[in-house]
Amino acid sequence: MIYPETDGQPMAENTKQYRLIVTIQGGLDTLFQNEPNVFVAGDLFWYPVEGNNLNRRAPDVMVVFGRPKGDRGSYLQWQEGNIPPQVVFEILSPSNTAKEMIAKYKFYDRYGVEEYYIYDPETTELSGWLRSENELAEIPQMINWISPRLGIRFELSDGELQIYRPDGQKFLTYLELAQQREQAQIIAEQERQRAERERQRAEQAETQLEALRALLHDRGINPDEV
Repeated sequence: MIYPETDGQPMAENTKQYRLIVTIQGGLDTLFQNEPNVFVAGDLFWYPVEGNNLNRRAPDVMVVFGRPKGDRGSYLQWQEGNIPPQVVFEILSPSNTAKEMIAKYKFYDRYGVEEYYIYDPETTELSGWLRSENELAEIPQMINWISPRLGIRFELSDGELQIYRPDGQKFLTYLELAQQREQAQIIAEQERQRAERERQRAEQAETQLEALRALLHDRGINPDEV
């Protein structure tokens, strides 16, 4: 049986949705970069049941603990130790309907997702569900919520979703990362220039000292006795 790897639909419908998906996926990839058995993916089809290629979802971002990193065309659960994604994220777009989101919730609830997070960039509404007693139960308060699996903290600042790593660092957009790298390069160059000036001053001082020693020697004076 063929399990399609795409449905021909775009990953995101607007720049804000795309930016958030990439930021979350990239932030989680970075967070678990040294964990070989944590797989992070964005917009990847997940097939939970072998033999049914219509039963599928493509979470905007998903995290699977217990599976190795590596490229995949889709996530075929029966080929992955039958381990379902434990954490999924959905970033809403204007076209998402209530019926569609209910269907997604039922799918994630049925197939073992432990944490499910939804953010609507238009309304800035943040929602989450945590598995409790074999079902996904809504989290009453998402502000400052810390994910049990991921250790990340959720905030809303000026109407924007902000996610913080366990070490307190914020998930950054690609532009913010580029600006951070540029700033680091500027600081490194300034430090290099400062070190070069110090080296030149030291060389100049050494040259002047040698010139003074030579002058004293020419006058019959022992420099070490001065």
